Amino acid sequence: MARRFYLEGKSKIEIAEEFGLSRFKVARMLETALRDGLIRLEIRLPPELDAERSDALRTRYGLRHAIVFTSQVQDPGGAALVTRRLGAVAAGLLAEIVTEDDVLGLIWGPEIEALSPELTSLARCTVVQLCGVTPLRPVDANAVEAVRRTAAISRGVAYPIYAPLLLPDGATARTLRRHPGIVEAVSRFSQVTKAVITVGAWGPGLSTVYDALGDAEREHYRSLGACAEVSGHLLDGEGRIVAPELTERIIAISFEELRRVPDVVLLADGSQRAAATAAALKTGLFNGLVTDTGVAEHLLA
Repeated sequence: MARRFYLEGKSKIEIAEEFGLSRFKVARMLETALRDGLIRLEIRLPPELDAERSDALRTRYGLRHAIVFTSQVQDPGGAALVTRRLGAVAAGLLAEIVTEDDVLGLIWGPEIEALSPELTSLARCTVVQLCGVTPLRPVDANAVEAVRRTAAISRGVAYPIYAPLLLPDGATARTLRRHPGIVEAVSRFSQVTKAVITVGAWGPGLSTVYDALGDAEREHYRSLGACAEVSGHLLDGEGRIVAPELTERIIAISFEELRRVPDVVLLADGSQRAAATAAALKTGLFNGLVTDTGVAEHLLA
């Protein structure tokens, strides 16, 4: 019975019919064999996944999905390697949780750029870009390409946003949001069923908004307590939005819209983003997290 069930993949009903027993009897016999040591089960995780910290984060923060991978940054190129590993692990998670007819939302960020090439299979779904991109980089070469490639892998429809994340003022942002090409994507924010979001820390090279602002604005928002950026929104250490006037200048999914998404997964890597990740989790927006051991240790401290 054990060989039929565990090695040949037969169901308990099929085994019961073969041996002339009830399926309940088969179930009890398999449980007894497992308890008495006749059957031994071994779960072998990939060595780079940290099961203990993953479970601890899941419990501590009430997450549905929590994956911690090991990371050791020992050279200048190490951070990029960690981000690529983050993308690979996140791609594996999406392949497991995305189902037919989901609407998948992707925020812009280097982590999403790392995720996209790692996707080899994905259930058929619609893919929506959840924010504009930094004006410091081409709008058609990074975020848009990641959205289009993900949609191609899933054989679904892509809704990219050809616009900057941050605009000079609220009036310009409102005008752009009414542009037909952008409306097509923004109008689907309310239909998103699974979203992948990144977090930025308030420092150079760690936040798209930080890099797009001038020195005076950066220091002003730092004085207000800004330590994290999530989809263009600035947060203090308690996960509160600290710059509502800046929020009016961005093209991105709002926190109210994110709260209505059933599955929201946060991607975070690098010890420099550890405090920002803690702030992001305090918003209550996320029920999933993919991160490395450095961030996980900070969150569990």
